[in-house]
Amino acid sequence: MERALREIGAARYHDKHPFHILMREGRLTEGQLQAWALNRYYYQSRVPLKDAALMARMVDPALRRVWSRRVLDHDGKAEGEGGLARWLLLCERLGLAREDVVAERGILPATRFAVDAYIDFVRSRSLLEAIASSLTELFSPGIMRERLGTMLAQYDVIDEQALSYFTVRLDQAPADADFALDYVKRHATTPDLRQAVCDALLFKTDVLWAQADALQHAYVEPGLPPPGAFRPEA
Repeated sequence: MERALREIGAARYHDKHPFHILMREGRLTEGQLQAWALNRYYYQSRVPLKDAALMARMVDPALRRVWSRRVLDHDGKAEGEGGLARWLLLCERLGLAREDVVAERGILPATRFAVDAYIDFVRSRSLLEAIASSLTELFSPGIMRERLGTMLAQYDVIDEQALSYFTVRLDQAPADADFALDYVKRHATTPDLRQAVCDALLFKTDVLWAQADALQHAYVEPGLPPPGAFRPEA
């Protein structure tokens, strides 16, 4: 099962998407970077909601205690701390107004649909599938290391402080992924359950890919942002 999970990541993680390849190669405009950061904020802001929904279904207090660290990692222990605050800093460094980002103005409809579908999945599927859907974190350190190197080199508007979200997640994500992987390996005790774990990861890779598809369509090719969406030229 672990081999199958890693093969899914190797084939379908969103670092293979054309939009992220353009980012890695330094070929996005500042406006396209703004659109990415803004839409990604919607995803980041919903991660604690997803984890809180998951925790509400955990009967085991020990499991809740471990999982609660994820909420604190994103929300912080105080105002201005945590991953969400660091993502807002990146948005501001890219020239976005903080109040517009927090108000979620201009988010692509496809971003909302994909992220909301992820929260619904975590709420409605089995606890095993919900935890398995987080296993994209097995592959996120690779794309984050790439961003730390290439974005600093390729984009003048970005500095190390702006990328602090990724610096911190390089330590957090592997620990989260190791725990989730151990959990599914211990609890997926039948072929059907192991297939359900793989299907949950496939669903999550689709969620991430759909978000990149939306950015590509709206801001790269053919470049058709829908009504009400963020427009860099504005």
